[in-house]
Amino acid sequence: MIRLAIAVLASLMATVTLAAPKPCEELKAEIEAKIQASGVTSYTLEIVPNGEVSDPNMVVGSCDNQTQKIIYQKNDQ
Repeated sequence: MIRLAIAVLASLMATVTLAAPKPCEELKAEIEAKIQASGVTSYTLEIVPNGEVSDPNMVVGSCDNQTQKIIYQKNDQ
């Protein structure tokens, strides 16, 4: 019974660790790598406070405990 309780506690702690929010710069770097890997060359990623998001369709990430958003805009050449 004690082993079961320890296993449940360990899995809960692991879940909390995985769900920990990422710093904005780290998340932005990951998103940027994915965009570049897909071949997009001209784009803008910007970290903005939630209140400054005008178009929710531009949001590609959320960071700093859901207080900021990362927005993406493809630049036409």
